[in-house]
Amino acid sequence: MQTATHSISVIHRDAVERKPFFHYRPGRSTITIAAPGCTFSCSYCVNYRLSQYGRPDSQEWTGEIADVEAVVADAATEQAIIALSYTEPALAIELTLALAEASDPYGVEIAWKSNGFLTDRAVDTVAPVLAAVNIDLKAADNGRHRRLTGAPLTPVWRAIRRLREFGVWIELSTPLIPGYTDDPEDLATLAAGIADIDIDIPWHLLRFTPTFRMTSQDPTSPDALAGAVSIARSAGLRYVYVERALGDEGRATRCPGCGTTVVTRGIWNLTANVLVDGRCPACDNTIAGRW
Repeated sequence: MQTATHSISVIHRDAVERKPFFHYRPGRSTITIAAPGCTFSCSYCVNYRLSQYGRPDSQEWTGEIADVEAVVADAATEQAIIALSYTEPALAIELTLALAEASDPYGVEIAWKSNGFLTDRAVDTVAPVLAAVNIDLKAADNGRHRRLTGAPLTPVWRAIRRLREFGVWIELSTPLIPGYTDDPEDLATLAAGIADIDIDIPWHLLRFTPTFRMTSQDPTSPDALAGAVSIARSAGLRYVYVERALGDEGRATRCPGCGTTVVTRGIWNLTANVLVDGRCPACDNTIAGRW
């Protein structure tokens, strides 16, 4: 018997910055794969044609049973990271474990882009084989999170902490949806929650693009994103990013010790990295990450 979650519906080559990861293996390429399905039912999902497979209004999908050895061989040859994204990789833990087992002799790393809705047992099973996870932190409280996703928020916070206990590199992403997740008080709550775990966790603030069931919503304004960055920094967070709307400065990494710009990026690519063994070349301060 084969399951849909042990298949590959999408396989792309792209930069690790696109996941997004800004403090994990900058400039490296990824082979990104996806099986159908998600544990959330987000009304704004850009990948809904694939992620919402199995729900009453879902669409058909096409794909093939995963050829684990072939994916790993390609990643080893290209010195690429294997990333599971676009849908929810927590539904494909068996595939992740198979990829990790085959990858181990080659030193190929596995990364996830996940909603973080994981049980302790799931984390304990998969965390030992994951190098990095970018988790979507979608709302500030259980009520708002449930309205947006169909699921509570509390397990996501728990998974973030538990994955870090295993040594998995964590970055977080939050979409700023006007009228839903852009309230300054809610953003301050999220920023404080992240800071309580670690002020060095990179936080990506994402511009909302109307899609799926939320096509009548307005996109996020640059001013709202700039305000969110200020809120995050006021909470003590050291690494806060906006992918597009604030230009190059919104994507740059600056040393929290002296302010020197140490990593610059295009929208989906690395443009410069002057770190020396993960340290600022100007003041020797360590910049958190897996460089």
